[in-house]
Amino acid sequence: MILGFDPGRDKCGLAVKGKDQEISYHQVIPSEQAIATLKKLCQQFPIETIVMGNQTTSKQWQGKIREVISAKVPIVLVDERYSTLEARDRYWQMYPPKGLQRLIPQGMRQPPRPIDDIVAILLIERYLQTQT
Repeated sequence: MILGFDPGRDKCGLAVKGKDQEISYHQVIPSEQAIATLKKLCQQFPIETIVMGNQTTSKQWQGKIREVISAKVPIVLVDERYSTLEARDRYWQMYPPKGLQRLIPQGMRQPPRPIDDIVAILLIERYLQTQT
């Protein structure tokens, strides 16, 4: 299984996806809970690789992760450019709008919650595309 991690200053997106493409977990959490949650997910799932966005604060996060996660689990940095825009579109695919929201053009709709977890899913998918 692959753990996707979209690090941020205030909040982080996490996702776990199997090689069968099944999403086992996805959540947006406060940044201060990220390392403990990562550790718990690595105990809960057989994580083989951690995939992380390469922007913002990735180098600092890499060091923090290495302190609690075995060096046997590689941390792979993935290009996260435009991932937020892509995640917005994916949000509406995963959670189609209802009621009057359907009448608003998709490009003008704003998801009603943070989508960092969906960015983490996209990071996993981008990583998997490089593996085939």
